[in-house]
Amino acid sequence: MNLINDPWLIYKLQDGTEQTLPITAIADPRVVDFALPRADFQGAAYQFSIALLQTTFAPEDTYQWHDLYEQAPTEGQLNRTIASAAHAFNTLGDGPLFMQDLDPLNAVKPNPVAGLLIEAPGKNTLKLNTDHFIKREATNVMSLAMANLALFTLQINAPSGGRGHRAGLRGGGPLTTLVLPQQAHSTLWQKLWLNIINRDEWRYTRPDLHSPLIFPWLHQTKTSEAEGSEIYASDLHPLAIYWAMPRRIRLDVIDGQNTCQISGLRATKTVARYRTKHYGHNYSGTWQHPLTAYKWDPNKPELDHLSAKGQQGGVTYKTWPALVFASNKKGQACARVVSHFYTLVDGFSGSMSEVPRLWAFGYDMDNAKARGWYATSLPLFNVPVEQHDDIWAAVQALHKVADSLLKQCRGQIKKAWFGDKGKDKDRTPSGDYTFIDLAFWQTTEDAFYTAAQQVIEQVSNNQTALLANQASQWLAAMRRAALALFDEYALSGLGNERSMAKRVKARLSLVNWLYASKDIKTFINEHNIESTKESN
Repeated sequence: MNLINDPWLIYKLQDGTEQTLPITAIADPRVVDFALPRADFQGAAYQFSIALLQTTFAPEDTYQWHDLYEQAPTEGQLNRTIASAAHAFNTLGDGPLFMQDLDPLNAVKPNPVAGLLIEAPGKNTLKLNTDHFIKREATNVMSLAMANLALFTLQINAPSGGRGHRAGLRGGGPLTTLVLPQQAHSTLWQKLWLNIINRDEWRYTRPDLHSPLIFPWLHQTKTSEAEGSEIYASDLHPLAIYWAMPRRIRLDVIDGQNTCQISGLRATKTVARYRTKHYGHNYSGTWQHPLTAYKWDPNKPELDHLSAKGQQGGVTYKTWPALVFASNKKGQACARVVSHFYTLVDGFSGSMSEVPRLWAFGYDMDNAKARGWYATSLPLFNVPVEQHDDIWAAVQALHKVADSLLKQCRGQIKKAWFGDKGKDKDRTPSGDYTFIDLAFWQTTEDAFYTAAQQVIEQVSNNQTALLANQASQWLAAMRRAALALFDEYALSGLGNERSMAKRVKARLSLVNWLYASKDIKTFINEHNIESTKESN
């Protein structure tokens, strides 16, 4: 099977049906999305397609970008271009195989194919018999297509996992951010093309598609047992960032009809085991992956820039500014595809009726352990880059109030549950209280984005970031949310008289903080809000 020439990806068509078609189907106007059986595979299919288009089909300038957004190439036209890379996308045979080590690794003992899945239990978990929630051998067989998609997913998300297990180029569990049209019925081509950067905005030499400086599996692995084996961005072609291969892996392919336990489809070639060896490519230093946001110390910009990662509790508006804006003062950069979007806004009126949205997704990793997979849709705005710092500062003022308010709300809920165990030391039981945080962020999300849009409009007109009445509305929404959460978690259950007194005391403390604390008074003064006290 060749990933350029043969059908292997599952697509969703406009009529709701699903078909397995070749990669060129991304240009078929009938195709509206991928239809992969796993969320991480769905995200990987997007990243694979974007990487292939950027490597083989990148537009020369903004004008060509807009032309191809409005009118996709035919499948034949696309195939004639991407076929030049077909030699690097074989999955069978003796020669270089996609994302696999050039060495067949015959001396290595094979592992069950389920190990390619990032959430699969590790060897120590199996040894201790603690795979209670994600069971061993849940996936014994994958079709060759799904095995290659699992392989690609692992290589681009690879977590650290002990000595010699190299992490992905973006670090383990990176957060991917893609620009997507607002309309769900947009073609898959439009969804992908919004994440292709024109060559005027990203300048690099014409890629040699036979070079291991782009596709590392075309050459022997540069192993990393010894110091000095690190691979830096300056060592490779810029497009290699899409095709990084930190793990040394070979798939064992079986001939004969079998059912894939990922897709449920019958396949003539399947994979039940794979071989892996430690000390693969060791990517180091600062890399600027086009699909991921980065942060760094603004006082020490020469230090490594760190990619955005999935976080426990998911992606909320708390992380939104870092994903959509760039600020050297803050040491933050949105993904390159997002900054590319800002360069195109002047031409959007002829290409789309609405501003696109941001799709953020990724694993929440605790070293090698996957705690969860998160995906969410976030708003984008037409914002000139030169205004990002001012907008960021205003948004941070909103976040500061929200953070302080949430901390108080969480603390008073815990006091209502457990009582005041001491003024100098928090003796309340330890545990995971992030569900309170998540409920707060979700409850106040609409209010935040309303305020953020007002900030953007005000800054765009060179006016005060947030008018007094707008700031007042934001603060009122925060107060209502805090009290509603307290009432839900602390007052909804029945209890004895002593218990109720403890809870009422905690609520009164929260109300007092919401209206008389230093943080709230500072926000009121900074935004010239008239003193009002709403019903509580």
